[in-house]
Amino acid sequence: MLCFRWIGCPLFAAVAWSSLGGAPIAAQTAWKAGVAKVKITPEKPMWLAGYSSRTKPAEGAMHDLWVKALALEAADGSRGVVVSADLLGFPKALYEGIIERAGKDHGVQRRQVMLTSSHTHSGPALSGALMDCYPLDDQQKALIEEYSRQLVEKVAGAIGQALAQMAPATLWRGQGSTDFGVNRRNNGEAEVVKLREQGLQPKGPSDHDVPVLVVRSPEGPLRAVVFGYACHSTTLSGYEWSGDYSGFTQIALEKEYPGSVAMFYSGCGADQNPLPRRTVELCQKYGKMLGDAVQEVVGKPLEPIDSKLQTAFEFADVGMEGIATPKSLEEQSKDSEIYARRARRLGALLEQGEKFPTSYPVPVQVWRLGGQQLWIALGGEVVVDYSLAFKAKYGAQTWVAGYSNDCMSYIPSERIWKEGRYESNAFFVYGVPADRWAPDIEQKLTAAVDRLVKGLQ
Repeated sequence: MLCFRWIGCPLFAAVAWSSLGGAPIAAQTAWKAGVAKVKITPEKPMWLAGYSSRTKPAEGAMHDLWVKALALEAADGSRGVVVSADLLGFPKALYEGIIERAGKDHGVQRRQVMLTSSHTHSGPALSGALMDCYPLDDQQKALIEEYSRQLVEKVAGAIGQALAQMAPATLWRGQGSTDFGVNRRNNGEAEVVKLREQGLQPKGPSDHDVPVLVVRSPEGPLRAVVFGYACHSTTLSGYEWSGDYSGFTQIALEKEYPGSVAMFYSGCGADQNPLPRRTVELCQKYGKMLGDAVQEVVGKPLEPIDSKLQTAFEFADVGMEGIATPKSLEEQSKDSEIYARRARRLGALLEQGEKFPTSYPVPVQVWRLGGQQLWIALGGEVVVDYSLAFKAKYGAQTWVAGYSNDCMSYIPSERIWKEGRYESNAFFVYGVPADRWAPDIEQKLTAAVDRLVKGLQ
């Protein structure tokens, strides 16, 4: 891969911009942007998130974890803040706490804040997220609660910092590709290794696009680069804090472009894994592959984004099946320790007179930048069918983020709901008091996206 360090110089920027014509650039320079970066590496030996097989807290850091914020303001004063975080995802209570605090302190509305995550499985366990998966003692539970309270303050603080630092900027878009993400429902790890050796592609649908948003100062230097990829952040499964492959990518990009902030969001990769995996060397390799894809995009002439921003949001009320009862909890508690912990917790709530809901409000968010660029963000662990369908409907350059705002469970498509298996009914992992979503989940979510997209026109 060639080094593209020279692309940040003002001379290159001037040449590239002049080739695009004066009118688009004049409109584009009406943007304002601000960035912030706050370290969120736990200072105490907390439990790591994502794997039920772990038996002890973290033992140090491979590299630090971060929450980063990019604030944007268009020519008419419209604002939006995108947040990236080295976390498994934001559970509902934390999401609501961040939105409340950001609104109170910084005057932004829910539709203007997009919380994304890398879905790293080497980040900290959070309050209300997969708590039944971990054999936690009282000390660990207290540490998780303490950290989660602090996290709300840090994320809201990062939003405020980014808004306070807004200055004139230009925005650009592009799209690259890399292929280490593999459909895990259709390919075993050993099969993938053999296919790669034979020069063949793994089976099943995947989304290998790497969408890229570039923010520059009017003089040319790169200030921020936001990029996504649809693949689980599960290369590593040890006991060190890390952002997994995208952590290595962000570190490398920030070294390549001094003074910039690199931000990663996970796309619709709930059924996609980096394969093969489980070594630091592979994690670094995938991080480099993703970084090379981003650098290649940044090194080419990019399309300017005019200074216009529209933001929209709604909760899609999606039904659930198999609402927990004392009898169902007793039967399921025999399956595994996760089920047993879930049964004890939910059973206690039933005894206290709590009634479990029969539906859940899944967050759906749509932004439009420059009048052309759609950015769709869905809550939960979203499977790849959604991004492929949205790109087919709204255009190949549509950006789709999963794991956004509230990460409450897997989000299957109609196809995967019918096929069954883990991604279709993994409610027990998240501790949801039901067995699975209603069969019309894809219909409900796509209808919500369509309403929001039409409302922006």
